Amino acid sequence: MKEKLKLTPLEKSWILYDIGNSAFILLVTTLIPIYFNALSSAAGLDESKYLAYWGYAGSAATLLVAFIGPICGTLADQKGYKKPIFLLSMMLGALGCAALGAAWSWLSFLVIFVIARVGYNSANVFYDAMLPEVATPERMDRVSSLGYAFGYIGSVIPFVLCLVLVLLHDSFGLSQSAAMVASFLITTVWWGGCTVPLLRRYRQTAYVEATRHPVAETFRQLGRTFREVRQQKHIFIYLLSFFFFIDGVYTIIDMATAYGTALGLDSTGLLLALLLTQIVAFPCAIIFGRLSVKYDTGLLIKVCIVAYTGITLFAVFLMSLWQFWLLAVLVGMFQGGIQALSRSYLGKIIPAERSGEYYGLMDICGKGASFLGTTLVAVVSQLTAGTTLNVFGLELQNESLAVGTLVIIFALGFMVFCKADKLNKARAA
Repeated sequence: MKEKLKLTPLEKSWILYDIGNSAFILLVTTLIPIYFNALSSAAGLDESKYLAYWGYAGSAATLLVAFIGPICGTLADQKGYKKPIFLLSMMLGALGCAALGAAWSWLSFLVIFVIARVGYNSANVFYDAMLPEVATPERMDRVSSLGYAFGYIGSVIPFVLCLVLVLLHDSFGLSQSAAMVASFLITTVWWGGCTVPLLRRYRQTAYVEATRHPVAETFRQLGRTFREVRQQKHIFIYLLSFFFFIDGVYTIIDMATAYGTALGLDSTGLLLALLLTQIVAFPCAIIFGRLSVKYDTGLLIKVCIVAYTGITLFAVFLMSLWQFWLLAVLVGMFQGGIQALSRSYLGKIIPAERSGEYYGLMDICGKGASFLGTTLVAVVSQLTAGTTLNVFGLELQNESLAVGTLVIIFALGFMVFCKADKLNKARAA
């Protein structure tokens, strides 16, 4: 039994990449929104516009990847293409992260941020598509969960360095802007360094043969996949359910710091709370991986969706910093589980040699959903600017009303996933 649970060198390298790129997304959900708030405030933007523009930037990045991901994913399924395209995407993200320090205004910062986010998200399409080649079906849940788990805890190392630099910048003789530039560079080096072992060990073992005209064949194959996925109801309905439930998850991840800042909560407290999320997520993601050995993966995903619905309702009534800390703990408990299990769930129901195509379609659903969620929050925030609502004696700000709309999306995701899981169980029987 112990031998069976021992990770292979390739599995370890695959997990290590999650440790590297998670440093960037941790920066995106913590320091970067606060830094952007400082830039936008200096330019005279109010809190409603700050939250809206940040949401629109996230939406633009996810919309671009939703378009690019399936095309590149299908191309990457051809022999010899997956690793080079993965490397190019990773470099776009990492170098974009470093370039954030060169921004001269809030608008240029957002443009560079969108480019970096596109690189990060595109690389994740190919990284996820490697999973069926890295792990066998019976090990996928565990390896996927460990990727998220160690990604959460490992990304804390560079983040703590960045946090110390930013919070104690005077002690180091640095301005806050210089400390942020150093943070962007630290994250870039960490991300790149953690990618090297995967590039050395990964070999594309599941593929379709390359053609004389790979780009033209990519579009033809993508068209065939879109037609086929509608006929394969078990995959189509799962991806539709994923579209809804992951929408809420990604929106909460992307906009947590921006939401807390817009409510006027202390920036340092927000950062420490989100650091706590990473620490809590580490053991909880591992626990979900172990639970997947004993319990049905579909059941565990349902538990996570219900939990996130409750978390969203709690966020609507957020008033003080201690409540944000509790929110951070609750998110950490289920964040890694729902992401890891939904990734491995797809890996079990698709052909391995076409993983790039299907993970590209999954990315359309994930990024399209994130586009919907962040745009929904941004639009409702703008339309209800200055509006308050009295509920149970509590005066809710317009930002709370905007976040509350995510409950509907989680409910839809739960209902559709129940249908998808029923279909997949019937096929497996």
